[in-house]
Amino acid sequence: MMRQVAGAFAEYEKTRLVEKLAAARRRKREDADKCEGRKTRLQRLDELAKKADTEEARTPHQEAAEALQAAVAMARRLRRASPKTGERKSLRKISAELEKAGYLNERGRPYNPYSIKRMLEN
Repeated sequence: MMRQVAGAFAEYEKTRLVEKLAAARRRKREDADKCEGRKTRLQRLDELAKKADTEEARTPHQEAAEALQAAVAMARRLRRASPKTGERKSLRKISAELEKAGYLNERGRPYNPYSIKRMLEN
């Protein structure tokens, strides 16, 4: 009988904890768009640049963040519809254009079309 009572309390506590955490995630999503999962590369670089802001010299993190911001701006410009035809470039073509301009991902390879899609969503 004691085991059953202890099991019932454990089940109740787990249910309460799950509900509490779910409510906290909902509140966090209302404040910010994202509360779970890996941070974007730009968010990680911004955090590293803020940590290194104590020094006056430019850090590699700041330079990487600025390069990524420039790549995102170029991707958005390339994705806009053509005024003549009204068509948009495909994500693969945008990736090729970024590669020609010298914008590569953190591994030195062309951006994946899915990465381009994520850039354009933010």
